[in-house]
Amino acid sequence: MKAKNLLNLWAEWLSTSEKLLRCLHEQTAAITLRDVPRVERLQPDLELYTETLRGIDTKAVAEAQRLAEELNARVQNLRGLVDVLDKNEGAQVQLTANKIVIASQTIRDVNAKNRKLIEGEMHYINGTLTLIAKAGAEKKGPYRTRKTSNTSILVDAAA
Repeated sequence: MKAKNLLNLWAEWLSTSEKLLRCLHEQTAAITLRDVPRVERLQPDLELYTETLRGIDTKAVAEAQRLAEELNARVQNLRGLVDVLDKNEGAQVQLTANKIVIASQTIRDVNAKNRKLIEGEMHYINGTLTLIAKAGAEKKGPYRTRKTSNTSILVDAAA
């Protein structure tokens, strides 16, 4: 089997992507529950899995190029590589490549969803701080300004 190293790298990539996806789903739950310590605990794992995927990806690209050159593929891409491999091995390479494309798109989608959730939380916090600052600056009402030096700090921090 000529593409064994490439398939092994891609299998490792898929395994790591599953771990990353589980961690991303856990991050989604933590953001939804507004569990900041949990989000912070997950961040190192997310960074580790992402870096691991990048490293495996770099190795897989180098292996695919080496294999294409070794087999004298006409085109230096996946299609050219699949064409020069025997039928069964080419189908296996194509199938694994398709799995990787689907997994990477899923990771991208969940990551984008989490980013939107975090942005929504930031807008919520900004709005809440703005309301607190406005209520603290009013002359009348239950949250009126009292004669202390801390009031201007709250208004300045919210601004």
